[in-house]
Amino acid sequence: MTSRTERIVIIDPDETSRQELDRYLESKGFYVCGYADMASAKALSSEPRPDAVFADLSPADLRKLCDQLEATDTFIPVIAYGETAEATVVVEALRAGAEDFVLKPLRDKSLIDDVLGKLFDRVRVNRLNQLYRQELEEANSDLRAGISELRADQRAGRKVQLKMLPEHDYQLGALDIDHLIKPSLYLSGDFLDYFRISRDQTLVYIADVSGHGASSAFVTVLLKNLTNRLQRNLRRGSSDDILYPDRFLQRINSELLDTGLGKHVTVFVGIISEKERTLTYAVGAHFPMPILSFEQGETLFLEGNGLPVGLFEDPEWEVYQVRLDRPFQLYLFSDGILEVIKAKSLAEKEARLLELVSGGRHTIASLSDALQLGEMNELPDDIAIVSVSDRALSGSDVTVAESDSDGVPATDGESTAAPANGPLLTDSPESK
Repeated sequence: MTSRTERIVIIDPDETSRQELDRYLESKGFYVCGYADMASAKALSSEPRPDAVFADLSPADLRKLCDQLEATDTFIPVIAYGETAEATVVVEALRAGAEDFVLKPLRDKSLIDDVLGKLFDRVRVNRLNQLYRQELEEANSDLRAGISELRADQRAGRKVQLKMLPEHDYQLGALDIDHLIKPSLYLSGDFLDYFRISRDQTLVYIADVSGHGASSAFVTVLLKNLTNRLQRNLRRGSSDDILYPDRFLQRINSELLDTGLGKHVTVFVGIISEKERTLTYAVGAHFPMPILSFEQGETLFLEGNGLPVGLFEDPEWEVYQVRLDRPFQLYLFSDGILEVIKAKSLAEKEARLLELVSGGRHTIASLSDALQLGEMNELPDDIAIVSVSDRALSGSDVTVAESDSDGVPATDGESTAAPANGPLLTDSPESK
């Protein structure tokens, strides 16, 4: 005889019929407990719970039994059985909650096998569903805990990113510089910075790391760390790479390749010399190009191109230069700005952006309002904006700062740019 693991409870005031059913079920290998009434049926409330119950009870008591078993949140079928097969009796038993009805005396005991076979299939399915539901609830609980931890990590990462950014409405010599960063996710893959590198030179750059989220945000930490080291190297006299836009990009390139993160960056880096009245810059595949707007003059995209940073072993970048002999504003954007401009083609988006910043001076706040960035809860891409404008860049009115933005003594002040009356640079000899 095959041993079974199912447990069956019999509730029947007729001891003879109860023992008859008990002997048959035990012969089939079931664990069986028999009781004369519900009050004495201790197996109903003990563990492990029964897998099925045979009950010869009145409809009212049958209802109480079914309610009691239902409160356990476990499917335990009740099989009503009695000495009459009248339709009203059977219907009342089923309405009270019984799953089936068996007639006494049990002449054809194979009927018991058929009833239990069908019900135990349902029991197994319900038990499995209950197990899956429990496992799913545990998985959901772990997932919620993981999401909560991730959010805490992202909040901490966001605070770190905000700490790395330069001050708003910052004054560096004769320059007013401000910025805006709006991430598409909690962390941003866009980054920017600006600071003094000599008595009259200010470096400003904007970078867009490939991808989104935490992995891209980690690269922004690398960028900030690198620029800090390059500034320290300049002060110690161990390296002047930061004075040359192309060498600045080469340092970023080597750092990214060494990390093995598989990330690349698009970068625009420019050095503004107030003494020479020039903007010297290099382009690491950054798009869109910055916009230069002269007061009472033209507004145009800067020219230039170059390879992305962090993809190639020994890339080279050209150095460009434009003269800033009139009051100006310089606007740097990450490519996320094009995603929020409503136009069909890329050319139309660029034209709209150029139109937006022309015709007068604009603040970061006015640009944000014009683009309705404050009204957007979800962005398709990170957005970064930097605005640089001069306060007195005309003749002898130029104010030259005596120290860099961190209060560290600047270099000797000799400009690396070409003379103000010289041609535009495409290959700067001193940058090689």
